[in-house]
Amino acid sequence: MLLAAALLGYLLGSIPFGLLLTRAAGLGDIRKIGSGNIGATNVLRTGRKGLALATLLLDGAKGAAAVLLGLYLAGIPGLALGGLAAVLGHLFPVWLKFRGGKGVATGFGVLIAAAPLAGLISGAVWLAVAFATRFSSAGALSAFVAAPLLAWAVGAPASVICLAASVAVLVWARHHANIRRLLAGTEPRIGKA
Repeated sequence: MLLAAALLGYLLGSIPFGLLLTRAAGLGDIRKIGSGNIGATNVLRTGRKGLALATLLLDGAKGAAAVLLGLYLAGIPGLALGGLAAVLGHLFPVWLKFRGGKGVATGFGVLIAAAPLAGLISGAVWLAVAFATRFSSAGALSAFVAAPLLAWAVGAPASVICLAASVAVLVWARHHANIRRLLAGTEPRIGKA
């Protein structure tokens, strides 16, 4: 059951909604626009706010679905494994030669399903920092640093705290180029190319 939770979580996570939605809208390959990322922030660079919102919601939903499916199949260990596998699937989708997104929306979906209060507060951190700085990456990095601490503060099980920490490490690792640009002052702000 744990193996099934991991496999199904990965397959759910690997669905590239940003790519599918932009192609369906006639915008071509999102990987050739802006940052080349398949996530909602890059979809926003097409000027299609509705598509960006749909990408955000669907990427979050696949993370949440993987957590809930893992919980159903194998309890709390399945929840944690399914959630982690979903984020890995988004980061390294087999369908895109293992070149995926940065895991932010999928990670939030995982957190909200695994520890709802901690996930929602993490999302509020993202919004507050992104709104204040106009850097989506700064918001995401701040939110995922806070996530394991928030999971601990709300009394989440140890496996959920470990899940939040693991997702945070993955999100930070995938943002290495953004971190360099933030430090250099060259990171594009929200709404800019």
